This record gives sequence, C-alpha cells and structure tokens, in this order.
Amino acid sequence: MTPERYNKLTAVADRRQPDLTVVLENVFDPHNISAVMRTCDSVGIQDVYVLNTRIPRHEKWGRRSSSSSAKWLTVHQYDNLEECLQVLRQRYQHVLTACIAPNAADMYAIDFTQSTALVFGNEHSGVSAEMIAAANGTFVIPQMGIIQSLNISVACAVTVYEALRQRRAAGKYDTRSLNDNEYLALLDCWSVDENVRQQYKHL
Repeated sequence: MTPERYNKLTAVADRRQPDLTVVLENVFDPHNISAVMRTCDSVGIQDVYVLNTRIPRHEKWGRRSSSSSAKWLTVHQYDNLEECLQVLRQRYQHVLTACIAPNAADMYAIDFTQSTALVFGNEHSGVSAEMIAAANGTFVIPQMGIIQSLNISVACAVTVYEALRQRRAAGKYDTRSLNDNEYLALLDCWSVDENVRQQYKHL
C-alpha cells in the first residue's frame, strides 16, 4: 500500500459519522439501494440498514450505481422490524421517517447534528405505518412542483447533504468521531493491517 492510499483511507475514516445512518425499508430496486450507498459513503455515513419485511433479502446491489461503494460501508440486513428498531434505538437518539404527512416537519427544520437514523421507504408505498408509529417523528422534503414525490435515492441524497451542510458548519467533520476501537476495526475491514499502520503512522 502506498502512502497516498493509506492517507486517503485514514482521511476518510477520520470523517466518518457514526451517529448518522440511513435505513432503507422494503426498497425493491437494488440499483436504488446502491445509489443510496454511494451517497452515504460520500457524506461520511458508514452504517446502512436494509430492512426487508415484505420482500426477500437482496443478494447483491447494482454495481453500476454503487461504483463498488458497498465494500466501504457496513451494511446491516434485517427481516424483522422490531429487531431492527431495537438496534437503532440503542445506537441513535432519534429515528425519523421520510413521509408526506400533515404533521411531518419540514426537512430544513430538523437538527441533523444530533444522533439520528433516517428511514426511507419503498418506491410504491413509502415507509410502513408500523415504522412511522414506532419512530420519533416524520419529516418531509419541501417541493414546489405538481408531482409531490422524489425517487428514493434522490430523496435520500437531498436529506443527507443537508445533514452534511449542518454538520460541517458545526465542525463535526473536523475531528474524528469514531473511538479508537471503531477506528482500528474500520481500517482492518478496509485491509489496512497493523504492519501498514506502523509503517505510515508518522505521516
């Protein structure tokens, strides 16, 4: 591994946001999932949750959309809503669902600097009623057009880039958020072994 490659991987790991995640509930199209994964990687989200309670588990993601981003992420798959929610509640303070509803908060009114799991539903019926009822709240992306819907990958991108904007302003990308064990485990997952770390630790 070259010093340039090592510096690239550690710089990315330094900016990972362990208190922000995306949950995809019953998303049918694997290419939509892959597009979301690529966006998550680009804003520093490491963990992505794929919940399939109404459709079979996905065996693979669309390669073209992901540009192999899945290998840099930690993807958690669940087929039980309560099990997934239990993990989310343990790791994140707020579970928010993207939903067009009368009581949904404007996305730009949400404080995305807080520990948050963002739930996006499938292409046809959106987030399930069960997930909405269990979540801490709902939010809606403001739209000015006739068609009041966005492709799920677009909706996710709009939302997490607003999160990135807020988090950059708050300085959350300026210091490492992962603890030492999480950081080293991530580098190990990315095949940056101890010998390489020792070789380049002075850089």
